[in-house]
Amino acid sequence: MQRISYYWGKFVQLYLTPRILKNCRIGRYAKVCSGAILNDVEIGDYSYIGHNTMINNCKIGKFCSIAGHSTIGGSSHPIGWISTSPVFHDKKNITGKYYGNKSWVFREKTCIGNDVWIGSGVMIKSGVTVGDGAVIGMGSVLTKNIPPYEIWAGNPAKKIKDRFENDIKEKLLNNPWWNGNEQSYVELGQMIDDPARYTLNTERE
Repeated sequence: MQRISYYWGKFVQLYLTPRILKNCRIGRYAKVCSGAILNDVEIGDYSYIGHNTMINNCKIGKFCSIAGHSTIGGSSHPIGWISTSPVFHDKKNITGKYYGNKSWVFREKTCIGNDVWIGSGVMIKSGVTVGDGAVIGMGSVLTKNIPPYEIWAGNPAKKIKDRFENDIKEKLLNNPWWNGNEQSYVELGQMIDDPARYTLNTERE
């Protein structure tokens, strides 16, 4: 009985929970899972978006792994104004009423680099930039930019550590492997667990 319930649940998740895409550009071999809601999103090759994730006004690089139930981007509100209500800064707000005449950029672009791993349930504020190779731990709330190849986690998210030593980070950033071709990815796969060996080989080429 439990097995039947499990497979029925997977069927509902995969086939009866549609994904919603508006003004999106999806790269080659990229995947957007069921229940995801994406608006004005560009996704690079080989990246995937997990189930029930919501993303607004965002550019996502190649080879990114974004787990389910995450929220990236979204609207901001003018906390320095008399009211934060969208009826004063958004003509197309949810209430249908608009009383303002002041301009407000309420959807800043969020940028996710290449080869970024974002854990389940992460929330990322609009306008944030996440550097190449960064990792964000599950359940984190990210409100500031993350440099390349750093691991952040927590609420609010803070730096935990670097993924690699500085010399390896610099070599990876100077030779962005994600801009290669399928043959170069095959070669990378042979040494994927040895960053020092890979960066040494790229230096020799």
